[in-house]
Amino acid sequence: YSAPSPDAPPFVIVGAKVNPESIVCIVEAMKVFNQIPAELNGTIVEVLVKNGDPIEFGQALFRVELG
Repeated sequence: YSAPSPDAPPFVIVGAKVNPESIVCIVEAMKVFNQIPAELNGTIVEVLVKNGDPIEFGQALFRVELG
């Protein structure tokens, strides 16, 4: 999920600066909601999935320009 709740703003948008601790989304697995950190420093340049889309292990979710 791109936001902590349906009426909340997304964690990140294109142009957002992230650092290793920045939460970028929430992934639900077997009814457990896991906050996903960026794990790097950079700028979000593209969001590759839509809110609520099913994803696969190892799938890219964002394109990030390092720096």
